[in-house]
Amino acid sequence: MIDEKLGFLIYTFTTILVVVSPISGVVTFISLTSEMTNEKKNEIAKKSVTIACFIALLFAITGKMMLNLFSISVDSLRVAGGILLFSISFDMMNAKVARGNITEEEISRSQEREDIWIFPIGLPLLTGPGTISTVIVLMGGAQNIEQKIMVIASIILTFVVCSCVFLFSRSIHKLIGHNGMLVFTRLMGLLLAALAVHLTATGIINIFKITV
Repeated sequence: MIDEKLGFLIYTFTTILVVVSPISGVVTFISLTSEMTNEKKNEIAKKSVTIACFIALLFAITGKMMLNLFSISVDSLRVAGGILLFSISFDMMNAKVARGNITEEEISRSQEREDIWIFPIGLPLLTGPGTISTVIVLMGGAQNIEQKIMVIASIILTFVVCSCVFLFSRSIHKLIGHNGMLVFTRLMGLLLAALAVHLTATGIINIFKITV
């Protein structure tokens, strides 16, 4: 029983971490905060991670209610989320480090604003459609209160990791280098593609079982 609980916690944490992929967002974060002091950059990092974590928790807690409101099953969301994650993973495997459909023009414009911790860092860089659909699916697939608490704990733990990554983003970038970032992004893209296939296949199989 303990092994099953630990296995579920590891599964939910790694799934959310791969989808959020904070290392892949380091280049974009550095680009947006390049002209800021370390103190200001750290403030932006803390704020952006906090708002992203809040959004993820909000959708995790209210996601089931939203699905019921629109008469959407969890398995339908699994299929849709899987397709969405696969499109994101395709961009990552092509080493597009500015994830979440953030263009260079948006990055340039964002540097002139004070609320970049909300957009584009908090949303959609950290908590984009892929993250939102993933946490809703994980929460919807949780079979009891204990597993739901594990999903929430995994979300919080993921954004704790994000906070550490963004706070030390410049050091990480110097250590790994731009090429290292591209390699890591491709690896995360491959893992995300596998996760996307798993979600889509599970959703299709479950929908087929219900209709037969």
